Amino acid sequence: MKLKINKDEILTKDGKSFLVPFILITACFAMWGFSNDMTGPLVKAFSKIFRMNVTEGSLVQVAYYLGYFAMAFPAALFIQRRSYKAGVMLGLSLFAVGALLFIPARLIGYYYPFLLAYFIMTCGLSFLETSCNPYIYCMGTEETATQRLNLAQAFNPIGALLGMLMAKDYVQARMSSMTTAQRETLSLSQFNVLKDHDLNILIQPYILIGVVCVLLLVLIRLRKMPMDGDAQSRKGLWESLGELRRIKNYREGVVAQFFYVGAQVTCWTFIIQYGTRVFMTEGMDEKAAEILSQKYNIYAMLIFTVSRFICTFFLKYVQPGRLLSILAIVAIAFVGGVILFPDRNGVYCLVGVSACMSLMFPTIYGIALRGVGENVKFAGAGLIMAILGGSVFPPIQALIIDSDVTILGIAATNFSFIVPFICFIVIAVYGHRAYVRHFIWKVDS
Repeated sequence: MKLKINKDEILTKDGKSFLVPFILITACFAMWGFSNDMTGPLVKAFSKIFRMNVTEGSLVQVAYYLGYFAMAFPAALFIQRRSYKAGVMLGLSLFAVGALLFIPARLIGYYYPFLLAYFIMTCGLSFLETSCNPYIYCMGTEETATQRLNLAQAFNPIGALLGMLMAKDYVQARMSSMTTAQRETLSLSQFNVLKDHDLNILIQPYILIGVVCVLLLVLIRLRKMPMDGDAQSRKGLWESLGELRRIKNYREGVVAQFFYVGAQVTCWTFIIQYGTRVFMTEGMDEKAAEILSQKYNIYAMLIFTVSRFICTFFLKYVQPGRLLSILAIVAIAFVGGVILFPDRNGVYCLVGVSACMSLMFPTIYGIALRGVGENVKFAGAGLIMAILGGSVFPPIQALIIDSDVTILGIAATNFSFIVPFICFIVIAVYGHRAYVRHFIWKVDS
């Protein structure tokens, strides 16, 4: 059965056009995409700079996504009392402060101040996503909300692609070419000189992020933004949470989002380790293998970006839950190839996973918010808290990689992708249940 949506209704509600506010808020989607996907490849860079193993390097992702978890409900309470615009402005402010804290972290020269800077950055991102996603959701009718969210989120991978290019062509290419093994042989004074050189390169994109955030903050501050969706609810936090807890579709959506973010972060973070292992077995040196792996990561993001627009188009004709479950099943097949293939075929499969992931975050978000009514702000906060999956799953996968064990003839790096394999199973189940519940049974509970 086809779902027909009038494109003129996507950014219109009660006769009001939301085009300019939509553009400004969508710019925030591109900004956090830039930050997210520049940071993933730098897990490997931090490991080399500070001579750490994969598990220690993955603490970057723990600190990064922990900020989302910590600030989601404080952000919801803030915008409940103030407005979406105020939430966006505070989020941009924290985002800028965290990014600019890379300057003193570099001067200190230790690993953990960088983790603090990442945490503060993502406290700001938590405010942004808690504000921007439901704000976009409210810039039109509920019937067009999922398509509108996918349209806004389509600009997220454009920012992400720029972030990946920055990581590859500006950071990784300009860092020292010394391998991990060679760095281990350096004296303390030699190590510090090399570390300072590489950190000077690494922090520059974050300074750029801080400056751009300030500029975007000024533009939004000066623009009169619509107040739709900002009406205060009389319900308190606990009353809203009690009502949300009874909505099965929402509860399952939070779980699905938790597993989705885990799958996305692990696939994009460890493609560097995966590709490096494959290309080094072909005879490449470590730095060349890392740079080529990042190229494949960029190919994955290009596919992700194109697929987002294609999937947004298909949402006009295919029910969101059904499309979500189909893509999750295809992703399971691709990850199976990642685990089983010992050569470049596994890399190709890992790139292919991104085509399936493109639809997932905004679609899970849109499906989960069906029927939550005036609880949308706290409901959105719960879905942003689910981004904690990006902190939980990477260390688990990193531990498997560091174990360096072979299981049934499968190398540890390959076998570690059992983590996103399980995540996609959960997403496939949620998509199917959401389709049955809403499209066949016509209920939102």
